[in-house]
Amino acid sequence: MRHGMANKKLNRTSEHRKALLKNMLNSLIKYEQIKTTLPKAKFLKPQADKIITLGKKETLQTTKMLVSKLQDVKSANKVKKTLSKRYEKRNGGYTRIIKAGFRYGDNAPMAIIEFVDRDVEAKRIDKPKKDKAATENKKVEEKTTATA
Repeated sequence: MRHGMANKKLNRTSEHRKALLKNMLNSLIKYEQIKTTLPKAKFLKPQADKIITLGKKETLQTTKMLVSKLQDVKSANKVKKTLSKRYEKRNGGYTRIIKAGFRYGDNAPMAIIEFVDRDVEAKRIDKPKKDKAATENKKVEEKTTATA
């Protein structure tokens, strides 16, 4: 019987599972939307909601607990300053899971987990950054062809 076995093991050791959860929480806080497999998203959702609820309390102890759980001061500050203010009138349900089809390689079910009322500008853009030298060379070439 499964008494007292609340979480999925995700086929990982406990240390690997803790590190996975911490990294996914930090990414979710930083970008406010991440794409992962459905079981990982379901594992992450209650933990993310607990982090936001913890951030809504304005005490030193909760700040220390946030830094302890996230292992990142920037993420803890974002939770305390922006996310907790955004959700101060909401009593729970800070994240949502949207199913996103199946992965090409192994047909794993994919999902997008995001904050409700998220900041669209926080999302990571996967466009390659342009090289500054290449853009300057392009401008110089345009000037020389325009004058000629």
